[in-house]
Amino acid sequence: MTRVSTHSRIITALLFSIALVQWQAAEAAQSPQGKPLTVRGKIAAVEKDALEVTTSAGEVMVKLPDDIRITGVEAAKLSDISSGEYVGTTAVKQSNGSLKALEVTIFPENARGTGEGHRPWDLTPGSTMTNANVEKVEQVPVEKTEEQLLTLKYKGGEQKVVVPPGTPIVKAVPGDRSLLKSGTGVFIPSVRSADGTLTATRITAGIGDVMPPM
Repeated sequence: MTRVSTHSRIITALLFSIALVQWQAAEAAQSPQGKPLTVRGKIAAVEKDALEVTTSAGEVMVKLPDDIRITGVEAAKLSDISSGEYVGTTAVKQSNGSLKALEVTIFPENARGTGEGHRPWDLTPGSTMTNANVEKVEQVPVEKTEEQLLTLKYKGGEQKVVVPPGTPIVKAVPGDRSLLKSGTGVFIPSVRSADGTLTATRITAGIGDVMPPM
């Protein structure tokens, strides 16, 4: 009886191990694998499962998974940024140590916590991305204009970001494949596989004439 029980446990353990490996392989297959690459540009053509995008480096083809997540961005104003908002901002460091915003994206409340933190970004050399809660908004007089100084707090840190007049400000809104049409500005985090194929991991699409600025 003991030998049979031991044998049964060994078989059960082996079957479980096989099932676990199969599940992990299936999960990995569902997520694009490869070298991260960001595509910024305008849609030149739309195919059933791919987009041709015109970028500063030329035309690129990006494959679209069936379950690709799509977000829209629409134009917003500096005055739309208030204390308590959750935002993402690309910025560069100034000589005084503060950050100067290159763009600000206002997230809806249900997206609070998305990408929270402060990290390097690839919009321009030396740029960073900060996704955080707006703790305070202050007006800072600069010659004949006024800038906004945002105090941004995230888990484990805080950043002060100056937002000059004219900085692109957008608001994230729900989106779907109907936004993907010729002429639409897009921001597409993607991965490049060993054979050179680009596959999108998500898409941010501009609404109207808005170009995703992030």
